[in-house]
Amino acid sequence: MPPLVAITGTPGTGKKTVAPLVASALGVPCFPLDGLASSRGLISRGAVDTGRLKASLKSALRDAAVVYGHLAPYVLDPAAVRRVVVLRCDPKVLKKRLLARGYPPAKVHSNVEAELIGVVLSDSYGTFGKGRVSEFDTTRAVPAEAARKIVRLLEVPPKGNVIDWTENYASAEKLMLLLAQP
Repeated sequence: MPPLVAITGTPGTGKKTVAPLVASALGVPCFPLDGLASSRGLISRGAVDTGRLKASLKSALRDAAVVYGHLAPYVLDPAAVRRVVVLRCDPKVLKKRLLARGYPPAKVHSNVEAELIGVVLSDSYGTFGKGRVSEFDTTRAVPAEAARKIVRLLEVPPKGNVIDWTENYASAEKLMLLLAQP
């Protein structure tokens, strides 16, 4: 069985907070994809060279570990990944989190839109297959409890797509308010 557990999601969904807790509970090391990219000199002008990162990860991640980052569907070898958990967050809450981090308005908008339509989830299904991908809602989650629930989630088969934010923003007014520039 492949040794890696990947935790991914749109920026601001809680990967950096929850992944180390999950790794600790599983008794394995934890690696941030952005940290690995940085340590290998694969970031230029704020962008990661995903092709080179993907190539370097094939040999670097051979033992059991939790690997996290929004780039997981684009850089991890599917054959090396046992399970994937996509962290999700209500787009309205995500928008507040990203603004509090000081993200530029255009980046907030694109990430909120991506979360609303489930880009990382869809890309994770495409890369790893629905049989290895689960979702977890971090909107109101307490990190330690979220980690415990994610560890339990890893023990059962994925249920398929269960989170659909578009239902919460079905009216044009709600959608325009959500996607309005801050």
